[in-house]
Amino acid sequence: MSPTTDVLQARFERLRSNKLFELLVISIILMSALLIGAKTYPLPPLVNQLVVILDWGITLFFLVEITIRFMGESDKKRFFRSGWNVFDTLIVVVSLIPIEDSELALIGRLVRIFRVLRMVSIIPELRTLLNSLLAALPQLGYVMLMMFIIFYIYAAVGTTFFADINDTLWGDISVSLLTLFRIMTFEDWTDVMYETMAVYPLSWTYYLSFIFLSAFAFLNMIIGIVVNVLEEEHQRQARAEAQAAGEPNLSDLQGEIRELRALLDVRLPEREQRVA
Repeated sequence: MSPTTDVLQARFERLRSNKLFELLVISIILMSALLIGAKTYPLPPLVNQLVVILDWGITLFFLVEITIRFMGESDKKRFFRSGWNVFDTLIVVVSLIPIEDSELALIGRLVRIFRVLRMVSIIPELRTLLNSLLAALPQLGYVMLMMFIIFYIYAAVGTTFFADINDTLWGDISVSLLTLFRIMTFEDWTDVMYETMAVYPLSWTYYLSFIFLSAFAFLNMIIGIVVNVLEEEHQRQARAEAQAAGEPNLSDLQGEIRELRALLDVRLPEREQRVA
């Protein structure tokens, strides 16, 4: 790599790491989100034309911004090893395709809507939240499977006993699943309960037991898993930052302390024997 290229790469790296540049990018992403919302309203032709011009200006800015981030990377191959960089590049490239007046206009609008997700790739804290959620998915899968089993059992019971009372809510098992989701979210669930209690006075046990299992037990388990994984992600990032800064790792310090204790346990008896 030539000295001129090294200087340019260093300048681009300083620019992409600049806080003002990051704030500018975040501001443009917010402006893009506002434009998406503005397009949902009936606008005068002049304003609509201005929105289109601003939209293309934002797209060109994103192209310049992704170019700066790419040029500021010392190892260009490593740039595309990050899923976020690949996502940002695809969003920018697809946004450049002029498909507004074609059959793919709907895809173009969807791509511009997803540009708001670039906020996640820019702000590290949002990336941490999303990475934690993705890391928690394997554990959440078993909880969700157990929740589905409970939902299915209760839906079958509800259809068997309550279909004759209200066919709209309990007519078949799929509708019963939707009704149980409504009950779990506490959306007018007492109206559903009182309706069945007029025929089955003890049906309140059905609703209370379901709410206890779904809303109190399983949902709290999901929250606990996500919070635990989020804490682990924060600790992992802290260890990575400490290693990058050259600071000693806590686990390494604990290992050294254990070695010193073992060494002292060996030498102290030897010293006592010599004194004796």
